[in-house]
Amino acid sequence: MTITFPGETDAYRVARNALLQREVELRRTTEDVAAARRALPPGGVVPEDYVFLGADPAGAVIDVRLSELFAPGRDSLVIYNFMFPRAASDDRAGPRSGASALLPLSESPCPSCTSLLDQLDGAADHVAPRVNLAAVAKAPFDHVHTFAIERGWRRLRVLSSAHNTYNRDYHGETDDGDQMPMLNVFHRDGDVIRHFWGAELLYAPPEPGQDPRHVGTIEPLWNIFDLTPEGRLADWDEQLEYDDRSQ
Repeated sequence: MTITFPGETDAYRVARNALLQREVELRRTTEDVAAARRALPPGGVVPEDYVFLGADPAGAVIDVRLSELFAPGRDSLVIYNFMFPRAASDDRAGPRSGASALLPLSESPCPSCTSLLDQLDGAADHVAPRVNLAAVAKAPFDHVHTFAIERGWRRLRVLSSAHNTYNRDYHGETDDGDQMPMLNVFHRDGDVIRHFWGAELLYAPPEPGQDPRHVGTIEPLWNIFDLTPEGRLADWDEQLEYDDRSQ
């Protein structure tokens, strides 16, 4: 198959056709990896029914067990570890307004995680008919709940793991207590909940000059950048707010 666009040169078409073959190979590899992931043997049984803190429809604090995150007929659960508090070395600006702006910078949310959750909040309604989705943060519940409201997250369930060991047990927290942007998938089989898959690429050494890209396949932001001549830009990072949207 060959298509052309107005004004393109022969050199462009030769290079583009070669790139297209690599894109076909990448698509094939992506499908092969997804099939291998689905074929994984059963993972480990979850050691306890972790109790998180959430909010009822009126905003009151309630206990939410891991098992209660599985809706009837939906046996897969995806949980993202939201770095709230952020990494100690992260000096990007914190929230500018609302109660979250009063937090010390070291206790404020990670802008990169916030960017991802902004995107997942938009996808949550489309995910919900088939898969359970939640984000958990180690910050106190009132910090987590307040920030979610201020950020406008209306579809994504965000919980506090302040009083359990979930983050530590599932590699969303280091031995020193630093939070990590880990993604885990669990599967329910009858009364048993097992770990199915984790984004272990987060802990694999990245290529020089690259991010871990452990959740890169689900994040529109960076994939859009990858389509452009400028690419990801090594000196650009997500922010909680942008003063100049042309930048």
